[in-house]
Amino acid sequence: MPALHPLARGGIAALGLFALGVALAAQPPLVAAAADLQFALGEIAERFAAETAERVLLSFGSSGNLARQIRQGAPFQVYFSADERYVAELEREGLTEDEGALYAQGRLVLLVPEGSPLAADATLEDLRAALSDGRLTRFAIANPEHAPYGQRAAEVLRQRGLWEAIEPRLVLGENASQAAQFATSGSTQGGIIAYSLARSPALSALGAVALIPLEWHAPLYQRMVLLKGAGPIARQFYDYVRSPAARVILERYGFILPAAPP
Repeated sequence: MPALHPLARGGIAALGLFALGVALAAQPPLVAAAADLQFALGEIAERFAAETAERVLLSFGSSGNLARQIRQGAPFQVYFSADERYVAELEREGLTEDEGALYAQGRLVLLVPEGSPLAADATLEDLRAALSDGRLTRFAIANPEHAPYGQRAAEVLRQRGLWEAIEPRLVLGENASQAAQFATSGSTQGGIIAYSLARSPALSALGAVALIPLEWHAPLYQRMVLLKGAGPIARQFYDYVRSPAARVILERYGFILPAAPP
């Protein structure tokens, strides 16, 4: 077989790269989403697909870890953060199209699983008593280092004067979803988790909840943004999340909604 001319070899390589680019472009856009959206955004994506015949691929994690992946070049086209601070940082670094849009405000709940010796007490006074009388040995929150719901849970525990006593007993979830798993698995006596997860069909029957007062922590203003290079389907999904149909779903999962877009 005759050897290929170097230019021919280069042409074949270029053709291969072009084919790879076409294949990647044909894939549904990849969406990075905070883990508290696991059920709500999943449902929105299903409805979006049913109405438009277009699909998106959802990747859930802690907002901080997803932002780090975006900085490292992960091919996300849309980013849904549980804390708008991460969106502002990415905008300053030139990785987003603009400042994005507020899509929800999150809530925290104390979740007490079936069989726990704790009470679902919104004042957290029973939690305080349980730390003293030995009923509480393990308690779940998301990791405050990179998960907004963990950061706010830590703020609540500090605000109530419980942090020093409870810190050695904390079981840290990698994100809001894993913290909810720990809180309901029976391996802990409870946890402070995302209200949106507690309201999901998968978790709502596994324990009792009490809403944490909003004034006990900084707001969980949740913001979404298109990332540089976002394609048309990603833009369509971004707009769809602000539609009446999507807002109904977010509200059903316990989110506080911003004013409807004009």
